[in-house]
Amino acid sequence: MVSLDALVDLNQTSLLVSLLSILFNPVAWNIVAQNEYRNKTITRMFGGQPALWVLFSGGFNLFLWNLPRFAVCVALLKIFSRIECTRASYHHALSYQPRHAILPRPFDILVPAVLFLVGQTFVITSTWALGITGTFLGDYFGILMDHRVEGFPFNVLRDPMYVGSTMSFAATALWYERPAGLLITFYVYIVYVVALRYEGPFTDMIYSKREEERKLKKA
Repeated sequence: MVSLDALVDLNQTSLLVSLLSILFNPVAWNIVAQNEYRNKTITRMFGGQPALWVLFSGGFNLFLWNLPRFAVCVALLKIFSRIECTRASYHHALSYQPRHAILPRPFDILVPAVLFLVGQTFVITSTWALGITGTFLGDYFGILMDHRVEGFPFNVLRDPMYVGSTMSFAATALWYERPAGLLITFYVYIVYVVALRYEGPFTDMIYSKREEERKLKKA
């Protein structure tokens, strides 16, 4: 029987950094976005033009996507990125964790490949459907879409970006045969579920309030 120590090295600092990074992003973005909706703090910083922030945030994410080194990513403090630095810290953490066969051949290649393909499909198509403003929290800045997105992948999943991201975490753990990655993936799932308990209802409230205002204007 394989011991836990042979599967997960709890003494690695990189593991703690990855866990904190995963927790930081949804918590920070929920706090920042909800504060922005109520107090317009960032809008005032950008001269009363919320679209500038959304475009800046999107461009900054694309910039971080191309950063080659984890150290540089951490140095930028991850303030403007929801995903990229988390991925970097996750890959970094896995590189220091024990390797152990998880799936038999050929499933050790097929399963993670399918998981990653489906997961990234959900992430990419949801980003495409939401656009720049929808992806980077434009609704919290008062930039609302005409209607809630109901096409693919939102007609399959309510939160395809979070689901796709979780699937990608699992795929990476299976591909590199790192059992610690599966534990991190479960942690990711828990963090996302908790975050969505705040993010989902708040977004619903924003659009419900907009619909009520439209009805009052028509009356």
